[in-house]
Amino acid sequence: MPRGRSRRTLRGPVALAVCTVLAGAAGLTACGDDGGDESGPSASPRPTAPERSNFSGEPPSPLASKASEAESAASEAAASAEASASRRAHDFEASVSADVERNRQEYRKALDSADGQGNAMKDVSLTGKPLAQTDNVRALVVHITNSTDQKASYAVQVDFSDADGKVVESTVVGARDLDPGERAQPLAISTKPPEPHLTAKIAKAQRY
Repeated sequence: MPRGRSRRTLRGPVALAVCTVLAGAAGLTACGDDGGDESGPSASPRPTAPERSNFSGEPPSPLASKASEAESAASEAAASAEASASRRAHDFEASVSADVERNRQEYRKALDSADGQGNAMKDVSLTGKPLAQTDNVRALVVHITNSTDQKASYAVQVDFSDADGKVVESTVVGARDLDPGERAQPLAISTKPPEPHLTAKIAKAQRY
């Protein structure tokens, strides 16, 4: 055998097999065709996902966040509607009568002394007013007629109930010093928004 060929390099399938073994053991070295040639690309370790056990809690849910924002916006809108309706009701009521509150105190005292529903339920009735005429405020006309043969004053309590029949608001109106047969038409005004719908009824009526 010629001396110049005493050192042989591994090529072909044998070289590939050896390279594969070495690469699996070292994990970072790449082999070429020649044992002395290191010009081939170097392998980089593949990034691994962090262990979930290293973290605590849960990431924020986009759906939960959106739902919370929507609920907050709905609450703010409801509060705003309530405040707006109350403000419009007071403004409208003040425009109808400047001494509403002073008279109301007198009417409440009369109703507090009433027996049951009072002695004048047959002298009073209710009719509604269109929202377009009241700046979108729920208002009802309380019809009062003095059916006696003497001058008299009247106090009336109107209750507003929701769809379940629960009273959510009450207001007091009345008329003072009506002559026999004379009629009065004060307004029972709600401070609640026009929606949802409320049912109004006369809870008490006292003649004094």
